[in-house]
Amino acid sequence: MPNLTLSESKFKDYQLSKYGRMRLNYLKNYKKAEYINLFMNNKLHEHLYNIDTECQKQFEYLMKQFAEKENINENLKCNNQMKWVQKMNNIKNCVDEIILENYIYC
Repeated sequence: MPNLTLSESKFKDYQLSKYGRMRLNYLKNYKKAEYINLFMNNKLHEHLYNIDTECQKQFEYLMKQFAEKENINENLKCNNQMKWVQKMNNIKNCVDEIILENYIYC
């Protein structure tokens, strides 16, 4: 029996957020060959870290861009909180769909 162990990775201790965990789950369930390849080449943690950080950056950027485009600002938040929450939730759902399609499920 070979004794397979992974070498230490600087990304191993990184706490994955929502997008990193979703990518890991997708790889395990639907892209098993890619998952095994990344795991055996000790690139899985690095891949998940890169996906996770890129998704977080894209989320923040797109949220800001959509909010500016829809003219959602602090003034609306002060005057009509429910409308602000409704619009921000709508934007968040749209941004999540974009990120899932372009980063997680590809």
